[in-house]
Amino acid sequence: MTREDIISYLEPFWGRTLSFMKEALRSDVPLLDSVNESVAGASGKMLRPMMSLLVARAIGTPNDDSCRYASACELLHNATLMHDDVADESSRRRGRPTVSALLGPSAAVLVGDFWLSKAVELAANSQHFVKVVKIFSKSLTDLAEGEMFQMEKADSCDTDEEDYYRIIKCKTASLFEAAGVSGACSVDAGEAEVEAVRNFSVLYGMAFQIKDDILDYTGTDELGKPLGVDLREKKITLPLLGALRNLPESERARVRRMICEADKRPEYCRQLRELTLSSGGIEYALARLDEFVGRAIEALGAFADTPARECLVYIARQNAHRRI
Repeated sequence: MTREDIISYLEPFWGRTLSFMKEALRSDVPLLDSVNESVAGASGKMLRPMMSLLVARAIGTPNDDSCRYASACELLHNATLMHDDVADESSRRRGRPTVSALLGPSAAVLVGDFWLSKAVELAANSQHFVKVVKIFSKSLTDLAEGEMFQMEKADSCDTDEEDYYRIIKCKTASLFEAAGVSGACSVDAGEAEVEAVRNFSVLYGMAFQIKDDILDYTGTDELGKPLGVDLREKKITLPLLGALRNLPESERARVRRMICEADKRPEYCRQLRELTLSSGGIEYALARLDEFVGRAIEALGAFADTPARECLVYIARQNAHRRI
């Protein structure tokens, strides 16, 4: 199975989703229209709309609402990325200059706001609006709280594993949850089905971020973003937490002091990466990744054995092996 196989399986709903996105992003302001087209053309793997449509197809027959929500999830995702790039002062995303780098942070915030408003507009023109707007609102609240909590922890450099899971649940898993649950709502799923989808989506999202954090230590230029960004921003992620578990208490305190100065001492970033690689940090994170993937697949046991369920199992397993 490949991504192309899944997209083929999802037709004509995939094409309808792309059409909703394209129409939503039209603007009579030439600069905005051009930027929207450029960002949409580099939209990445589009896992969130894919998950949303697969969930809808695993439970029932996708419809226009399914496609609207799948499209809205991708718009929300890209809006948050544009805002993140401003907050993080990132110059590259998916191998290309960010909107912030090209047009400045003010323009990037405005474009992100446009995408966000268009996501809400897509959901508003749907039969299940009341339910779904609450889902999207919760996701955006989680994203904001997760970002602020991570900033707080970057200042104190005392992130522990519980803090880490809270951060990635808010910042990454929440939007996957919105994608899965909105897809379920679009086909009038029952409470038990919605809960199973919620469990799968959150667990998948947690696994996805753990894999991203591993790649920040072990990835290549294929990632399309600079490596080692987390350390430079004093973000303590699971690989480093895994390495800290294997160190004596006195050494852990020294390492945390280094993390607090990593933004000013580039050599500390290199030393911390080497320590993570040599002290079992990657192995620890990979073990936790496998646990989350396994639990996500278990959550799919609530659904009948259909091609849609098989596709969801595939994307869950594929996450553990991706290199970008």
